Amino acid sequence: MQVVVLMKQTFDTEEKIELVGGAVSEHSVKYIINPYDEYALEEALRLRETHGGSVTVVSCGPERTVEALRTGLAMGADEAVHVSDEGLQGNDRAIAAALAAVVKSLQPDLLLAGLFAVDRGAGSIALQAAELLGVPHASAALKIEVRDGGGGLTAVVERDTEWGLETVEIPLPALITAQQGLNEPRYPSLPGIMKAKRKPLRQVTAAELGLTADDLAPRTERVALLAPPVRAAGRKLAGTPGEQATALADLLQREAKLF
Repeated sequence: MQVVVLMKQTFDTEEKIELVGGAVSEHSVKYIINPYDEYALEEALRLRETHGGSVTVVSCGPERTVEALRTGLAMGADEAVHVSDEGLQGNDRAIAAALAAVVKSLQPDLLLAGLFAVDRGAGSIALQAAELLGVPHASAALKIEVRDGGGGLTAVVERDTEWGLETVEIPLPALITAQQGLNEPRYPSLPGIMKAKRKPLRQVTAAELGLTADDLAPRTERVALLAPPVRAAGRKLAGTPGEQATALADLLQREAKLF
């Protein structure tokens, strides 16, 4: 099997985050592989161990994204592709088109990605790439089994939904996004880190991918990025239970404007 994993380098949401000029300060954060993409990569490595083949990690981002790709190679991926995001920053549609162009050239049997990115809480880019590639997708996978029924490869996916677990079967090639609980990602070993330095890592620009003006046209625009408002101190209501209830109702109506 040829498996491609879409990966994003995100800032660690467990660290302190500072906003400067309406953007996250890059000097105050630690950058890591998006945790949900780690589940996708681990699943790709397990599928390769079972079915053979190769695993390629692909990411679009600034030059520092190479660090995340090298970590993916150290975990066990065979090769990596870095797409420069110069001129694409903040343009999800263009990033999806760039990733789709790379994936199309690789012609994988399976495309994996994380359910969403923890830095923005969004999970649309992988799905947009699947639409551009014209392949089916299944989201929030908790279990993946690849089968060969004679008529081609299919994937049986147990997925997490709002109404409980759902099992679907989709033909490959397809996109599957990984939910927390799919597996337990491995840590890069020392030999893996050393081998990663010798594994192929190809870098391409958006211009080299032949994207059209329609591909590059933004569909959304971020108008502001603000820190949450400072929470006011709590207030203790005095009096009898009845007096407290009356005071609480008055505060909810007059100050909180709830009714």
